[in-house]
Amino acid sequence: MKASVNSIYGPPEVLSVQEIDAPVLKADEVLVKVIATTVNRTDCGFRNPEYFFVKLISGVFKPRKKVLGTEFAGIIEAVGKDVSTFKTGDAVFGLNTFRFGTHAEYVCVKASGSIALKPSNFSFLEAAAVCDGLMLAINYIRKIDLKKSKTILINGASGSIGTAAVQLAKYYGLTITAVCNTQNIELVKSLGASSVIDYTKQDFTKIPGQYDVILDAVGKSSFFKCKHLLNKSGTYYSTELGYMAQNVFLPLLTLVSAKKVKFPIPTDNKSDIEFFKSIIESGNYRAVIDKLYPLENIVAATKYVETGQKTGNVVIQIAKANDQ
Repeated sequence: MKASVNSIYGPPEVLSVQEIDAPVLKADEVLVKVIATTVNRTDCGFRNPEYFFVKLISGVFKPRKKVLGTEFAGIIEAVGKDVSTFKTGDAVFGLNTFRFGTHAEYVCVKASGSIALKPSNFSFLEAAAVCDGLMLAINYIRKIDLKKSKTILINGASGSIGTAAVQLAKYYGLTITAVCNTQNIELVKSLGASSVIDYTKQDFTKIPGQYDVILDAVGKSSFFKCKHLLNKSGTYYSTELGYMAQNVFLPLLTLVSAKKVKFPIPTDNKSDIEFFKSIIESGNYRAVIDKLYPLENIVAATKYVETGQKTGNVVIQIAKANDQ
């Protein structure tokens, strides 16, 4: 099968499309023919690790997982002998976080893992472009006490996590102030933001305002820069470790403070994928796709993702399907 392979750590150019052996199906797995996947920040972070702890997970000297990719949408080609929840021909979507392997024509996924039937109202391309951003966003949104918190500011509202966070915040009834660039103002408004700050014209940390929650979905600010914007018992979240990994330690340091920092570790599971499917099919969520690339252009796709300027998601189409 064709796959994007990297045998060493490094810049996007370490990726190359090669012919490799297809994965061997285990009894508790399904074999998915991948129609579409994405390049996301998890892929980039494991291809060229910034933090040493990533190498402790993926391999100190070279990557153990040579085929990256966490998101997928495709068709089940075969099922393991112990699998009864899926059948050959099922259209599915989901995540293979930390197992990776979706930047390939085929991937094996545990039937009990983060996989569900594809939303009936989404194409394969759309279905491939939602789970990672949603998984990361809901990790923060679900920690919010919705009885006490009514307002949220989302910095980086037009990225993969940001567009997911805006839509989830709207779903849960929060009033949203979004921070993005000029070209994405109308997009984030359409997703649910009631007001938008254009960061190319204004520094949101210097605009008067009070919020119950601040979520930095791009990790470009800090608790200390945003603290004055939080209400008396407000909470700050960031998707990044921050300067000197401060966001790992600040939850402990602010434990007895009125204004708190929380840094929950994201996880994914089947029930969340089923929930994502339900809000998609009920019309409460839509995919945001910036660019579409073939697998052969994965280096270019990765370079674009690493500009930090993508809107929503960058999708890799691996195979054709009647339902694109």
